[in-house]
Parts: sequence; structure tokens; C-alpha cells
Amino acid sequence: MMISETTTKMHDEPMIVKYVEKSRTGIEMLHLSRFAIGCLMRGEMYLYDGDKRRQIQRGELFFLGIGRHYVEYVPDDTLPFEMILFYYTSQDLQRVLMHLTVTYGLEITNNHSCERCRKQSCVVVEPGAALFGFFQAPNSYLKEASLVHNETAESLKMTELVYLIVSQRDGCMKSRLLGSADKDHGSFEQVIYSHIFQSISIEELAMKTNRSLTSFKKEFRRHFHEPPHKWFVNQRLNHARLQLIATTKSISEIGNECSFPNTSHFIKLFKRAYHLTPVAYRQRHLQHRAAVSAEEKKGAYAEAQ
Repeated sequence: MMISETTTKMHDEPMIVKYVEKSRTGIEMLHLSRFAIGCLMRGEMYLYDGDKRRQIQRGELFFLGIGRHYVEYVPDDTLPFEMILFYYTSQDLQRVLMHLTVTYGLEITNNHSCERCRKQSCVVVEPGAALFGFFQAPNSYLKEASLVHNETAESLKMTELVYLIVSQRDGCMKSRLLGSADKDHGSFEQVIYSHIFQSISIEELAMKTNRSLTSFKKEFRRHFHEPPHKWFVNQRLNHARLQLIATTKSISEIGNECSFPNTSHFIKLFKRAYHLTPVAYRQRHLQHRAAVSAEEKKGAYAEAQ
């Protein structure tokens, strides 16, 4: 397996996109400059966060925040993986919410709050019949790459999607959607995520977000629930961990790619976080994969008999 990076751009890009994968390609880094709401139409998808791997199954709805997400697409045995994503900015969502409020008199409220909503950049829910049916329509006419960019059609579909979510009872998906309407929230996170692997001081980041150092630190904790230095180290270690299990790059190459000052410092921090050296972590993963493969072959042989 190998980690590849897919980046979404904010301008001149379609809002509605269909992703199709005909084979299992391994872990990919999806770098979002916009928010995304998607539905898995066929196959399975895995989301990686530290040592945790979350499975998303056909028919489930998910929200992805701005930043880096580590994903793996798994097709069915004979059919390709398919998912539909709606990309949007805070400004896009504000326009839709205003339209629903002014034109239709819709009262939009949300009193839901939980640990999962506040701390995770991804939320997965069962969509219900109406929402799943909504995604089936674009899935039937979109081609593999994307829809021909049509702003009017996209705006209408986005308005319908937002309405279907905000008219439901309060919950994680509704909470994350409405939270993404905060323009300052989105731009703040975008600046932070774009500098994860760069050598930049906290003072410089504060300047880039137009905040004083004190205000920046408070705002950072509100968004990411950790002080800046700790959060940046954890993000880099998470990327390094996935590089170890998904590539054959050397330890020094991975440490350098993840912006650690030297290999020994990288090894020290990695061991503190995962209680194994990078080499031992990679070996453990390879042994686990070998054991799983052996069990799968054993099961296939038993079925053939």
C-alpha cells in the first residue's frame, strides 16, 4: 500500500463529485480546503485517526472538516467503490441558510453538543430514507470524475441537502453542519492545516490568522482542544505512523518528510506516543497483516472444500 494525496481546491471546482475506485489502492491522504458531506453508495471506506480505524459502510452519511483525512477505499468483490461528495465553503452554507430562513421562514436551531462533535473532524451517521434517496439521484447521472460544473444545479442540490439535514432532529451531523457556517472558524482551521509540515513559529501563525499571540492560543484550544505545540507534534506523528504501515520509506525519510529536526528526535517522540520504535511498529503491522492474510486463505480453502 502507499499513501497518495488528493487535494480539493476552493475555486473553479465542482461542488458535487462522484468518486469511483475499481481496485483497493491503499491509504490516501485527502487534503480538504472545503468542508464535505458525503454518502457511501457502494463498497466500504476506512478512516484512520492515530491507532483507530473507523469503517464506513454503504448508505452511511459522513461529514469531513477542513484539513487532512486518511482514507482507504474498498470496492465490492466485483463492483467498484462509489461515493458522492458535496464540497462547500462557509460562505456557500451561509447563503443557503439565509435563503431557507428568509424565503421559507425556516427556523433553524440546534441544541446538540457532545464530545464526538467537538473533537472529531469526521462524523458518521445513518442517513435515513430521505437523505439516502437524495444521494441516489446524483449517483445515477454523475460520471466517474465529476459533474459538469453547473452552479445553478449545484446550488439547488446543496440547498436541498442542507434542508434535509437541518429539518431533522438535533444530532451530530446537524451540529457539525451548522458549526461550519462560521467563516472565521473555517479560515482559521485552513491556515493551521496548511502549515502542519512547515517550520513556522506560533508567533508567525498568530500573525497569519490576524490575532495576538494570547488570542491565537485561546482560539487554537477552542478549535483543537490542545495547545499548539502538542497538536502539531501529534499530527506529524500520526502522518508518520501511516507512512510506516503504508509505504516502504526509510525511518529517516519519514522523519524528514514529517518535519522532525532529526531521526533520533523522531524516534524518541514516536516511542513516547506509541510505546514502540518506528521499526518495531512497522514489524508489528507486517506480522498482523501476514496473520490476517493466512486466516483469509485458510477460510477460502475451507469454503472450497
